[in-house]
Amino acid sequence: MGRSAKFIRAELALRDFALSFPETTEEFPWGHRTIKVRGKAFIFMGSHVDGLSFSVKLPSSAQGVLMLPFATPTGYGLGKSGWVTASFAAKDSVPVEWIESWIEESYAAVAPKRLLRGLVTSRLPAAPPHPGKALKKKKIPRK
Repeated sequence: MGRSAKFIRAELALRDFALSFPETTEEFPWGHRTIKVRGKAFIFMGSHVDGLSFSVKLPSSAQGVLMLPFATPTGYGLGKSGWVTASFAAKDSVPVEWIESWIEESYAAVAPKRLLRGLVTSRLPAAPPHPGKALKKKKIPRK
């Protein structure tokens, strides 16, 4: 039995999205697809018979993303640096728009600042709202 067509489509769409950023390259260390900017990885991904998984660096949104049922801290100590792994089984759907926003954040975390100047981002939400955080009330200055 081969890889699922829906996971192949999702992986290729995410690959194309990641490679659309300036100065990105694709490599296959350890048999996994890796997209890098100037030699630094910002996404690892792969579809397989059982599903799809990927890892990205999320310095700003990792805490919220880790509340999702398919997300875990990345192994090998990378989770301590904000890396998150998302895994999807055969029955799961892949939230491509969310993942694209995570790829943007990961690229921004790894890319040299010069490459980020003038870069237009999609402004998609990086994660669903954190259920434990209440909205802060805006302080109105007194006269």
